Amino acid sequence: MKNLSGFDLNLLKVLDALLREGSTVRAGQRVGLSQPAVSAALSRLRHALNDPLFVRAGRGIVPTDFARSLELPLRDILDGINTILDGPHDFDPGAAELTFKISGSDFFAEMLMPKLADHLDRVAPGVRVQLVDLVPDNYVDTIERYMVDMALIPGMDFPDWVDHRIIFRSAFIAIARKGHPALAAAGIEDGDPMPIDLFCDLPHVLFSPEGNLSAMGDAALAKLGRKRHVAMTLPVFSGVYRAVAGSDLIALLPTQLARHVKDRVGLTCHAPPMPVPKAQICIVWHKRSTNSPPHRWLREQIAGIMAPLDT
Repeated sequence: MKNLSGFDLNLLKVLDALLREGSTVRAGQRVGLSQPAVSAALSRLRHALNDPLFVRAGRGIVPTDFARSLELPLRDILDGINTILDGPHDFDPGAAELTFKISGSDFFAEMLMPKLADHLDRVAPGVRVQLVDLVPDNYVDTIERYMVDMALIPGMDFPDWVDHRIIFRSAFIAIARKGHPALAAAGIEDGDPMPIDLFCDLPHVLFSPEGNLSAMGDAALAKLGRKRHVAMTLPVFSGVYRAVAGSDLIALLPTQLARHVKDRVGLTCHAPPMPVPKAQICIVWHKRSTNSPPHRWLREQIAGIMAPLDT
């Protein structure tokens, strides 16, 4: 076993920066060192760990398998050290200079980010927030693969390395374009329930980042022995409601979003003909961040903004 007393722990910060950036120049900018200083630190790391750690690839560098295996444990170690150094002091959002990365669907670009931007501008002007896409097929994986601080996703069976909090529940409503000929012919106006035969006969557009052809609405119809016709899938909610507004397609949309955009894009809203379970929307994060004062503060701000959406 190597003697820890002879190892410069500052080298771990350099290694973390190199793993994040894939460039000695950008890693130096992250940790406040020159490119030659980073190269010298990398040489010391290679000697101490007895591995090349990175190999040249074009203009950048890529980690060896050994270096890649260190990425997540190293991040846990550095986060733990930062928590220790933060101590018991209260977080001061007005003085903070931080960046948070959040993953979520474009529902949150519409329903969260404008209000969060206004809130941060008033109480935490030095806090920057980035909303990034979810990882298809494994939303929780976004936390590690894209190194995000938290994800906003439907409730599910979460792995034991994450914590979560339910922030609101969302019902679903059927949408169609204003003046839809089939609805007009049936005498169905905005706000009227949609009959099940019409709901099943009309072509649907489905929100699915993965391109799945079925979702909660199909499971609800199956309980009644019915099916619908999915004619299109789209990876973003804005694409769904714009496709509906510009065609004879219909869709199921989160109720809050549908009512928020209906007048702007020209939609009518209708109770679906079958009961659709509400989706529980959660904030999910790695357990290493549970007790971080800045992280906890931002979770509280997001939960407060989202709470009025609960249906």
